[in-house]
Amino acid sequence: MARIVMKFGGTSVADIARIHNVARHVKREVDAGNEVAVVVSAMAGKTNELVGWARDMPKASGGSSPFFDAREYDAIVASGEQVSAGLLAIALQSIGVDARSWQGWQVPIQTDNAHGAARILEIDGSEMVRRMGTGQVAVVTGFQGLAPDNRIATLGRGGSDTSAVAMAAAVKADRCDIYTDVDGVYTTDPRVEPKARRLSRISFEEMLEMASLGAKVLQVRSVELAMVYKVRTFVRSSLEDPDAPGMGDFDNPPGTLICDEEEIVEQQVVTGIAYAKDEAQVSLRRLADRPGVSAGIFGPLAEANINVDMIVQNISEDGSRTDMTFTVPTGDLDKTLNVLDKVREQVGFDAIQSEAGMVKVSVIGIGMRSHAGVAATAFKALAEKGINIRAITTSEIKISILIDGAYAELAVRTLHSVYGLDKQ
Repeated sequence: MARIVMKFGGTSVADIARIHNVARHVKREVDAGNEVAVVVSAMAGKTNELVGWARDMPKASGGSSPFFDAREYDAIVASGEQVSAGLLAIALQSIGVDARSWQGWQVPIQTDNAHGAARILEIDGSEMVRRMGTGQVAVVTGFQGLAPDNRIATLGRGGSDTSAVAMAAAVKADRCDIYTDVDGVYTTDPRVEPKARRLSRISFEEMLEMASLGAKVLQVRSVELAMVYKVRTFVRSSLEDPDAPGMGDFDNPPGTLICDEEEIVEQQVVTGIAYAKDEAQVSLRRLADRPGVSAGIFGPLAEANINVDMIVQNISEDGSRTDMTFTVPTGDLDKTLNVLDKVREQVGFDAIQSEAGMVKVSVIGIGMRSHAGVAATAFKALAEKGINIRAITTSEIKISILIDGAYAELAVRTLHSVYGLDKQ
């Protein structure tokens, strides 16, 4: 017997039929003798609808301000998960499984006070563990918890993944299964490269890089939690037949296992290729080369909640002037230029150049630590395809390359092939 946390996303509980299919997945694990907790998202599209209502209300009420109380926003958007949890509990009961729905505050899942983007502080899963021990399935609302002000707080978009991993850590689960509309983690986006392969295993570090660099399979914070607490996490498809051969295999179910590096026997040099569109490049020309200048630039950008990514600074010839280039999300470009214009005189630079429509393509693999020439292989392959590199950043297990957006798919396919990822 094992203890499992199963998480189902919005597409998995999109309608009544799919919720009944989810119930069959849960029943399979219960029938196998496992203790089960389930974390659910809102039905597909429901959170967007609720967010829209919350944002439209100030205008509809004739208010002059577009802002609203974040605590009331949380009360509204959290209702989507409550509906899903209740419906799944009823579905389970209808097929003979003892189940009860739990809202985040009932567990309780304690969060900080940052309504709309709260972080989990603590989960007391003792009562859930006791009930699971009696055979009862706990169906828990994802995406939400209880803030210090005794009100519901939501965890930000994608927060149900984080809820599930945190719950698995709290109840000391043997495994956390993340069910979604894809059947695992692939070497790259199959929509771009049809030869992309599903990975049987990927390390926490690699998955963290993949998630933060453009892969949409898992939310970044959930991978961080899984890595910190060593929660073995499977990415699986909820759309497959729950009774298909192998679906109930505890040790090797179909999907991708995210685990500690030590569990991966054969480590490839490169594991996957990720990409992120809608990057904007900003360059400051003839910038004063003196202490405090970087802080004078990136401090105000951080205060404006602008996420700066790739940063490249040239070495100045005379020690007085240099150039600096960095990237921001295209949606933040106008805000970035406004912030820089305000600090221009204080920081001291001659000109700002910017260009939207960039793409960041990243090569990821824990095998890079012990292999030389990985970057050179990428640069040569892109050069042979006539793809110009705008900027480069590296870490122990990744290389990120900024290129023109028009070459995104060509670059992904080229790198996927040159590292042999399209081979079985």
